[in-house]
Amino acid sequence: MKKIHIIGGGLAGPEAALQAASLGCQVILSEMRPLRSTEAHQTSDFAELVCSNSLKSESENSAPWLLKQEMRRANSFLLQAADATSVPAGHALAVDRALFSERVAALIVQHPNIEVRREEITHLNENDPNTITILASGPLTSSPLAQELQRLTGTEQLAFYDSISPIVDAATIDMDKVYFAARWDKGTADYINCPFTKPEYEAFIDALAAAEKIQHKSWEQIPTAEHPATDVSSRPERSEVERPASGPVTATTKPPQYFEGCLPIEEIARRGRDTLRFGPMKPAGLTDPKTGRWPYACVQLRQETLRADSYNLVGFQNSLKYGEQARILRMIPGLENATFLRYGQVHRNTYIHAPSLLTETLQLKQHLSILIAGQLSGVEGYTESIASGLLAGRYAAALARGEQPTPAPRLTANGSLTHYITHAETKHFQPANITFDLLVPLEEDLRKKIRDKKERHRIQCERALEAWDTWLNDSRL
Repeated sequence: MKKIHIIGGGLAGPEAALQAASLGCQVILSEMRPLRSTEAHQTSDFAELVCSNSLKSESENSAPWLLKQEMRRANSFLLQAADATSVPAGHALAVDRALFSERVAALIVQHPNIEVRREEITHLNENDPNTITILASGPLTSSPLAQELQRLTGTEQLAFYDSISPIVDAATIDMDKVYFAARWDKGTADYINCPFTKPEYEAFIDALAAAEKIQHKSWEQIPTAEHPATDVSSRPERSEVERPASGPVTATTKPPQYFEGCLPIEEIARRGRDTLRFGPMKPAGLTDPKTGRWPYACVQLRQETLRADSYNLVGFQNSLKYGEQARILRMIPGLENATFLRYGQVHRNTYIHAPSLLTETLQLKQHLSILIAGQLSGVEGYTESIASGLLAGRYAAALARGEQPTPAPRLTANGSLTHYITHAETKHFQPANITFDLLVPLEEDLRKKIRDKKERHRIQCERALEAWDTWLNDSRL
């Protein structure tokens, strides 16, 4: 049996390693941290959650719920760790980041079929007949490895900007000005809500518009023919804000290309004064017990740890200078005297052009012994990255045994997500979260017969889980 070499200790890599190892394969898991870090990571831990601590909705018959249900039925090790380290988050699955990473690390270190190597990989041997490789190095893949991937694919990687939300010390929140509630009373009231009046919101928007932003450096730009990028990976480390991202260093640059699903708040505000009120500051369904009405706008805080000693500002990623963040975020009602344990950040992420490069079993079309998993493949989100790793680990296990893996069924959430990244329209390809838009729609006559959207989604979930169970049984993994 061939060995499996997995590169990357984020979310997809550990899940792939545990899947393949549990199926009897010998696995080498390489992670470059702490020998070399990135501008976004704060630790060298496996499965570090860089942005938020949420793995999205657990509401029955929602698309994120369906994806997780499929993963649970396939024995997802990271999802088990998430369930075991969950913190109150209404109808969402959120985790204590540190405990989650500790639990994943224990699973990896204790597994007899996994060898951990702390090393930076800069070369991929596509002709090694004894090894199946899974590249799960993430959106902050180091420059040498990204250049190596470009050598294999012959195409430029794309790029977008991803984000990190601020975290506040719970003890410094003025609880007299805020209230606990879940939107539309769905789930338990686990979110702290900071209500705005119209004058408070208008002042906040004005301050945001005038705030000084971090200027994106040349290493953060997307390559173009007019503006050469320089390799800064060997320069001394700078501050967290100014340290360069470890993306591919190719020829040139153009203005920032934001990922529309994770825009910084100042970019949202730039698109209209009320845009934030219909986005991350949406007050709908958040009745203030003091007034009996929805506030004009609202910022939600989500619990970070089991001790509830810190909260993150939901959807409040930004690229403001730290001093500006300290000033403007304290304009949020209840946070006037807040201590911020971490400020927001926006950083460059890279991903391959999956529609032209990947098969439905996540193999490079030109190098079938190399698989791509996680955000590098074009999926977006924690749960989606873990799901991608789960599939890659199972596919690699089949290849290691000399078998051709069978793709996850198109009817399923996992299959639909993979189908999107491998069949998307190539000109405007962007990473995707799991949504019902990606799933196979009901037949036209059934759609006409069933008008209720929730009932249609229930039927889609039911048939997806049936197809998933059949695939699990037939795949012999």
